[in-house]
Amino acid sequence: MPKDWSGSRLDLHLSLDTAGGRRSGLESALRAAIREGRLPAGALLPSTRGLAGELGLSRGTVSAAYGQLAEEGYLTTRPGSGTSVAEVPRDLPGTARHLPGPRTPRHDLRPGLPDVAAFPVRAWLAATRRVLTHARPEVFGAGEPQGRIELRVALAGYLGRTRGVVTTPDRIVITSGHYQGLGLLCGALVAGGARVAAVEDPGHNAFRDVVRRAGFTVVALPVDARGARTGELTGREAAAFLTPSHQYPTGVPLCPGRRRALCAWARSTGGLVVEDDYDGEYRYDRRPVGALQGVAPDRVVYCGTVSKTLGPALRLAWMVLPPQLVEPVTRAKRHADLYTETLGQLVLADLITTHAYDRHVRAARLRYRRRRALLLDRVAAVPGLVAHGVPAGLHTLLTLPPGGPAEDDLLARCARRGLALRGLTELHHDPAGRARGLLVGFGAPSERAYPAALDALLTVLADAFGGAPGRPGP
Repeated sequence: MPKDWSGSRLDLHLSLDTAGGRRSGLESALRAAIREGRLPAGALLPSTRGLAGELGLSRGTVSAAYGQLAEEGYLTTRPGSGTSVAEVPRDLPGTARHLPGPRTPRHDLRPGLPDVAAFPVRAWLAATRRVLTHARPEVFGAGEPQGRIELRVALAGYLGRTRGVVTTPDRIVITSGHYQGLGLLCGALVAGGARVAAVEDPGHNAFRDVVRRAGFTVVALPVDARGARTGELTGREAAAFLTPSHQYPTGVPLCPGRRRALCAWARSTGGLVVEDDYDGEYRYDRRPVGALQGVAPDRVVYCGTVSKTLGPALRLAWMVLPPQLVEPVTRAKRHADLYTETLGQLVLADLITTHAYDRHVRAARLRYRRRRALLLDRVAAVPGLVAHGVPAGLHTLLTLPPGGPAEDDLLARCARRGLALRGLTELHHDPAGRARGLLVGFGAPSERAYPAALDALLTVLADAFGGAPGRPGP
């Protein structure tokens, strides 16, 4: 008859079949748990007396089973230290093996990634201590789908002060990352009857897929040196998804005339503008361009995140919504995952209200400005490469000269040297015949690793296009 075991030292569901004898059944159950990885190496087993009492067996039966498994190499028994699971030889059939994690590139120059080695650990710990010291008991219960009021109040002040966003806390919804927020918004719009959406071309293909999966018919909104060509919007589109402050991937801001035309289109047609301000804090030659939302708060959804300022692991993002969208998006959030985890929201609210967040962003801005300048200085030594975009963000677009290696070939050469980058063509709605290019991120490597990453990149580019690799990094 199978029995359940909740061990006194280790919780484990153990199915014990005694049809072939109690000792044999215990040995088989323990052996299977070890092979399947449910009992990992080093796990301390209950005493023979404790396990015998829980399973209703004699202590001698348990001792004999432990002894047999020790002889087979499954267990290790040391006087005074108890019995623990041994490192099981890998050639034992059925032994659970640890699967390798995703391979980390030697030099990560993918666009849009921050230097997570510069995460403000001390400030985060200090804020966490303050939050936990003063937290009321209800903080540890279920959260609110719209997000903690403390964070929404802090964000309303911060976004108004730094990005020109016009909002109140009741118009902000906190989400578990920008991907989720975009999906919730698109689902709410489609449920309300929206059918066609314009998305920048080129643009972020993963976000374009989110819009399409929600049920929209996606149409391309071309981008040139002045940003998205908003004059090509018609009354057919229910929504337009843009990155006005720093277009992804070209790096250009939406020019003033087109900003005005976009807002006029939204007001005249009832269309909605979805503004992804993914790296709006990072402008290096002047103050950042104010958010488009501040010009037309009732026709623009403003989306922001800490993924570029603190780190993507936090999964904290927000949307500032027109009043009519707050309830349907909050309802969609409730149906998706009830609420975003609470403690991270409270810690972020503390960082914002104590201005530790501002200090961290200012330090990061200086660091990334130096890195971008070094990248452009090094790339200037390679003939034919053209850097695009204003001094902003966490990446630079390099278009490739005609007659050189294909973009895929160049990316493969980079990969062989341990470099991770991204190509331009995949970001177009239709890659055929489009300009080739590389998106080079300068945020992800640590301060110590960045010069070596540039050396590796410039070696590949110089080999491919001629010229010198440029001055080595400091």
